Amino acid sequence: MIKVWRAGVATAVFLLALLAVHWVHVRFLTVDVVLYSALVDGLVACLVGAAVLFGARWFWPLSIFEKFQLCLIWILAAYAFAISVPTVIDRSLSFYILEKLDQRGGGIRLDRFGEVFVDEYMPEHRLVQVRLTEQLASGTILIEDDCVRLTGRGERLAAFSRFYRLHFLPRNRLLMGEHSDALIDPFRDGVESPGYEC
Repeated sequence: MIKVWRAGVATAVFLLALLAVHWVHVRFLTVDVVLYSALVDGLVACLVGAAVLFGARWFWPLSIFEKFQLCLIWILAAYAFAISVPTVIDRSLSFYILEKLDQRGGGIRLDRFGEVFVDEYMPEHRLVQVRLTEQLASGTILIEDDCVRLTGRGERLAAFSRFYRLHFLPRNRLLMGEHSDALIDPFRDGVESPGYEC
């Protein structure tokens, strides 16, 4: 029971470090991509926790193996935090809908939601700039002569995404009261290109 208690205290130290490091990072330092910065925050918190865990005498009853297990658990927890909290809130259209409904007094007409997304969501969240910045930082695109182009890495990720979408996304997904496979191949109806290629 002593080991469980001490592992719990060590984990509390890691969690407090994670929240503190993340808060300082987003508050006072520059952030290029929310996901990547949150992953770095998690790694720093794991290092702080590991330093306390391996350095403080109070944790000596825990074996080396148990300490490494805790560090692995913390790394997984940091990854889950990075994906599930800041990244989801930053990217989530679902959260945006809830916030927008709240901003507009609790209700918006269904037939006007298209306008909300185009006229409000995209400019308010600077969606194009944010996503292009993420792709540049990820090395999946490059911008040359006002033309956005895929890199080799971008081509591989696009091919993987397309393969996964076609073979592993739900074929009977509920969309506004009807089950559909429309999202496994959103390009299938092939809207004619407006001529914006370069």
